[in-house]
Amino acid sequence: MSLRKPRTAQTHAVGLSLRAKLSALGVLLLFASLGHATTTTVPLWPGTAPPDGARQQQLPLLTAYIPASNPTGTAVVICPGGGYANLAVDWEGTLVAQWFNRHHVAAFVLQYRHGAGHGYPQPIDDGRRAMRWVRDHADTYHLAKNHIGIMGFSAGGHVASTVSTHFDPSTAIGGDAIAKVSARPDFTILAYPVVTMKKDFTHMGSRENLLGQHPTQAMVELLSNETQVTDQTPPAFIYATDADTTVPPENSVDYYLALHRHHVPAELHVFREGGHGTGLGQADRLLSIWPALLARWMAGMGLMDFKYVQPPPAVSTQGRGS
Repeated sequence: MSLRKPRTAQTHAVGLSLRAKLSALGVLLLFASLGHATTTTVPLWPGTAPPDGARQQQLPLLTAYIPASNPTGTAVVICPGGGYANLAVDWEGTLVAQWFNRHHVAAFVLQYRHGAGHGYPQPIDDGRRAMRWVRDHADTYHLAKNHIGIMGFSAGGHVASTVSTHFDPSTAIGGDAIAKVSARPDFTILAYPVVTMKKDFTHMGSRENLLGQHPTQAMVELLSNETQVTDQTPPAFIYATDADTTVPPENSVDYYLALHRHHVPAELHVFREGGHGTGLGQADRLLSIWPALLARWMAGMGLMDFKYVQPPPAVSTQGRGS
């Protein structure tokens, strides 16, 4: 495979900002159509997050989107992208949570720490804390504690894949009851994710914002999540495009292959066309099918009720042999 030169985090953020503005009307219309769902925002940590959680007014937040009906008790923690420099909260957070609610799944949008002064391990600590927080509050939201997953877009995909491969109890921070709850996701959803920190295929803006300009080789290896997969890594659904020149699809392919080698159930979809930051693909009639593929995967895994999944088009058998 040829190497692709990744663009900067700023380029990614500008593109997402434009898409977010273009979708603003859609956001408002979707809010109006989801009057049956309830929304609550809570601080992720008590007081200030460890360490320096309130610097630059970044107090990590978790926004719950709870549908009126959730027959499987499934919940997803959503990590928006933004190159570890920004967060595309609307495009890769709010709209996605609303999609889950329409499919009777609870969603929790995570605003994790990012940018100057908020490098590793702070964003990852926030991701693990979000998993623990949702599982600890499962009874409050009528969730099944073994149906709680994590989803990430772009750099948020690195948060999600890191949490999915680094969930050992030793990663817990704080002495409260939440810290004692498991951070292991029951499933992982990755959309055009950053997975590796290795220069050949990483997104350099995300790497530098997370690890600085001169990370040690040991740190690069630790956070190249395709090298961290084990038999205990959660099942995954992965979506990418072959034409993505910002985060090369090798990130997705290598993670899938690592899961496959460890006999972890995984499904990978690489579309021929489509750039980076496509969100749910609603602006592209070729890519807009991928959420339907996700819904079918979730239903097949027992994470979504099949009756809420749009059936595939009918196929005529006329003229076919028996």
